[in-house]
This record gives sequence, C-alpha cells and structure tokens, in this order.
Amino acid sequence: MKRNAPIRVLLLLAPCMFLLGTFTTQAQRRADLIQQIDTLQAKVRSLQTSLSESQAREKASLAKAASYETQVNELKDANATLLQNLGNFADVSNKNSQALNQALASLNSRERQLKGIQETMGKHDSTIIALLTDAKRLLGESARLKVASGSLVISAGLTELFGSDTAKQLTEGGGAWVARVAELARLHPEMGLTVEGLSMVGDLDLAAEQATAVMNALNTSLALPATPVFSRGRDGNFSEGVDILVHPNYRQFYQTVRQELKN
Repeated sequence: MKRNAPIRVLLLLAPCMFLLGTFTTQAQRRADLIQQIDTLQAKVRSLQTSLSESQAREKASLAKAASYETQVNELKDANATLLQNLGNFADVSNKNSQALNQALASLNSRERQLKGIQETMGKHDSTIIALLTDAKRLLGESARLKVASGSLVISAGLTELFGSDTAKQLTEGGGAWVARVAELARLHPEMGLTVEGLSMVGDLDLAAEQATAVMNALNTSLALPATPVFSRGRDGNFSEGVDILVHPNYRQFYQTVRQELKN
C-alpha cells in the first residue's frame, strides 16, 4: 500500500499539471496576441500618420498646381494682350511710316517745285543784269534806266517823244528811240513790255493814248509779234512822260510755275 502512494500522487497531480500547462500555454498565446495587436496598432498609427502627411502634401501640391495654373493663365492673358498691343503698335507704326513717307514725298515734291521757281527767278535776275548792260549799250549812257520790282524801267519825256505834252504822234526822234528799245526787245524775246503813259495833271486818257502810240510803234512798225506789249495810262504824281517796263513774260512765268506745281 505504501509503495503505491507516489504513483497515486502522480496520478492525482497529472490533471493539475496538464491544466496548468494548458493555462500557461494559453497565457503565453494571449500575451503574444496582445503584443501582436500592439504591434499592429502601432503600424496602423504609423500608417495613419503617413497617410495624413501624404494627404497634407497632396493638398499642398494641388494648391501649388492650382496656383501655377492660375499664373500660367495670367501669363497667357498677358502674352495675348502683349501680342495684341504689339500688333496694334505695328499697325500704328506702319501707318505713321506711310504718313511720314507721304509727307517726305510731298516735301521733296515741294522742294523740287521751289527749286524750279528759284532757278527761274535766278535766271531772271541774270537776265535783268544782261538786259541793263544791253540797254546802256543801245540807248547810251545817258539813258534814263532803273530796275524796280524785277523790271527794267526805260523812261523818256513827252517832248522827246511827241514834241509836246499833248501830242499823240511820235516824232522822228521819238521813233528812233522806240526803235532802239525794240532792238533791245529783240535781243531778249523772253521778256515782255508794258508801256505806261504818265500824267501829272490827271489826264489819264491822254496818257493812255500816248502809251498806245508807243505800243503800236513797237508792235506794228517794228514787228515784234513774239513779244507781248501792253499799254496803260496812270497817275505819275509829280512826273510825266512814258515809261517802258521790260519785265519777264508773266504769262509764261506763271505757266512755268504752274507746271512746276503740277509736276
């Protein structure tokens, strides 16, 4: 009986030991599970943190992208406006260039016209000098000559031409004087002649008739068809006589000027 006592004790303790081992194993497993849960929760928290940070970065990136898109659109608008302004500026510049070219062309044309007129007037000045020289040679150094308003004025008294203040027919000496004037006119066919009868008593009709007599002598008797000759009477203030104005052919001069302006 005593020999079997340890065996009985072992048999009695065996279930307890089994239960204790089972409990210990379960406790170990539970501890392991808790540790795994803690580890997983830590990972979840880490992942959530990473997710939050990623979402924050995504929002920041989206905000930057929106800002960049806005800036790009603004730059596009500014570029379009700049291109439009450049186009408008180019149009205005082209118009201004065309207007400037037209103005320069007009100025050049006017300059050519003025140059032509100046050349004509300069030629006339040279002609007056030559005319004065020829007049002194043909009419003598004592001839009454003067240059006024671009014309050579040749003066003679009524007695010298007509023999008296009221006569209307040229004397022989008067005819000779007119002949010398006609010779001067033939040397300068480009010039015109105007005969003025001067009266200091206001008798313009008589002065005009005397001027006409000189004009007829120049035109008819001395045959000057190519030279225009005109006559008129005017108040000579305190002088009387006949003035023959040798001047440019104004009609031809005006035609020249008109042609210059037209060109």
